[in-house]
Amino acid sequence: MSLNTGLSEEDRKSVAEGLSRVLADTYTLYLKTQNFHWNVTGPQFGQLHSLFEEQYDELRVAADDVAERIRALGHFAPGSYVQFAELKSVAEAPATPPASDDMIRQLAGDNETLSRVARSVLTAAENAGDEVTIDMMVERMAAHEKAAWMLRAHIQ
Repeated sequence: MSLNTGLSEEDRKSVAEGLSRVLADTYTLYLKTQNFHWNVTGPQFGQLHSLFEEQYDELRVAADDVAERIRALGHFAPGSYVQFAELKSVAEAPATPPASDDMIRQLAGDNETLSRVARSVLTAAENAGDEVTIDMMVERMAAHEKAAWMLRAHIQ
């Protein structure tokens, strides 16, 4: 059955490729944030444990939404660590968990990275006239900028 939503195949492919990068980074950040949630220690344990949980819960929902948008555009969503490793720009968590302040710095920087990646996909979506993806990327940028701010507030 053909797909005819008003976007060309070329535009859908371009946007889906960008969304695949967002998905890989989102999933990588999800896993890293959950890792830090499990392994945080120190005087801010309670606050950070809760904050990291809120953030990884939001990322889990976001990953599903992004993957489903890729499918709605008629493309397959990446879904393996191998694929994510090829697409991601967010660094994975180190084998030995860092100190809590370093966790915060890493996650803040990673959220800023994801905001920039989403911004690049926003541009591709604007060029394609893909309002659905535009809205999604604006939402993702807002979520990542807020998460980075909340993290930075713990060490400023």
